[in-house]
Amino acid sequence: MKFNYQARTKEGEIRIGTIEASSKEGALSLLQGHGFYVTYLEESKVPFYAKRLELFRGVSQRDIVLFSRQLSMMFGSEVPLAEALRVLSGQTRNFVLREKVFDLSKEIEGGSSFSKALAKYPETFSSFYTSMVKAGEASGKLSASLLYLADHLEREYELASKTKGALIYPSLVLLLVFSIMFLMVYTVIPQLSMVIKESAVEIPVVTQRVIAISSFLKQNTFVLFSIIILFLFIIYQYYKTEKGKDFFGRIFLKTPILGSLLRTIYLARFAESLSTLISGGLMIAKALELSSDIVSSSVYKQAILVIRDEVRKGTPISSVLSLSPEVFPPVFVQMVLVGEKTGSLDTSLMNIANFYQKEVERGTANLLAILEPVLIMTLGLVVGGMMLAILMPLYQIIGL
Repeated sequence: MKFNYQARTKEGEIRIGTIEASSKEGALSLLQGHGFYVTYLEESKVPFYAKRLELFRGVSQRDIVLFSRQLSMMFGSEVPLAEALRVLSGQTRNFVLREKVFDLSKEIEGGSSFSKALAKYPETFSSFYTSMVKAGEASGKLSASLLYLADHLEREYELASKTKGALIYPSLVLLLVFSIMFLMVYTVIPQLSMVIKESAVEIPVVTQRVIAISSFLKQNTFVLFSIIILFLFIIYQYYKTEKGKDFFGRIFLKTPILGSLLRTIYLARFAESLSTLISGGLMIAKALELSSDIVSSSVYKQAILVIRDEVRKGTPISSVLSLSPEVFPPVFVQMVLVGEKTGSLDTSLMNIANFYQKEVERGTANLLAILEPVLIMTLGLVVGGMMLAILMPLYQIIGL
């Protein structure tokens, strides 16, 4: 039998490979006999190179959700944190996360706090995650904080998955449109145009233009492709700048239908993350600062940071929200105001998040209901128009 393993040497080096043994216990004994500390050992059921791909994929949000839930359960059952992390490092399937969890256990055993250890891996554990853990440590409710985190990340994951899933069908239709256009421009139209030109039939103006466009695209494919790639590269580089994010962010928010859906998504994220942080024991100003990074919109981020500054001065959060009606609608402000008056701001924010998440689902369904017929009509008009322009003279040839 073959077993895939990952282990550490006495010098701390990571070793990944395959070993043959009659049983899992035998494989473990062989590796320990070589002085290895085994962090992962499993019977090889798939090619090992497939598992190596995890090193390139990194750690997904789903992995972090599962890790947080398991750690919360173990720590809540009074299992020491270092031991819980060590156990999870042996159970976690993702190689990258497994290695980091193992390192976290070593940091804890060395006397470091959990939040400080997490802060060393910002590419895996965000500042939001680290701050929640730090708040849990300070309040003595680390298990609850981890549970809040798992719930929050799971809701974020589901929201992102639903949004991406809704875009699959339109993307496939667009791909089909471009594929058919490519096929017609580079194969169908050139072949039919040769037949038309060799005949004595008078070519209609529309057909002449279709043939001319097809010929131009075919002759200048490389140049046009290079220009498009360069243009997209410039746009992408500009988008990565703060000015670019702000510029495109405002354009997207002003786009009919799409803008409304994006606003709903941003409001759901903001309310849900702020509720989670406040429930975890963070001060409102700090919670606002961390929530601004979750929203992923420069427009909303700027507005939230302004709110943070005003809250630090002692201004109620609802009063500041009401000053930006284009960003925070009246219903949002009203529910926050109710939460402030009743002393249950975190609960009100979670209710807001649940409301807007349902609105996201409805908005996505409405967007799809509009996109589907529009894309199908576009496909029919483009392909039908091109075919009609070519078939018109062909019918004349057949009639001669």
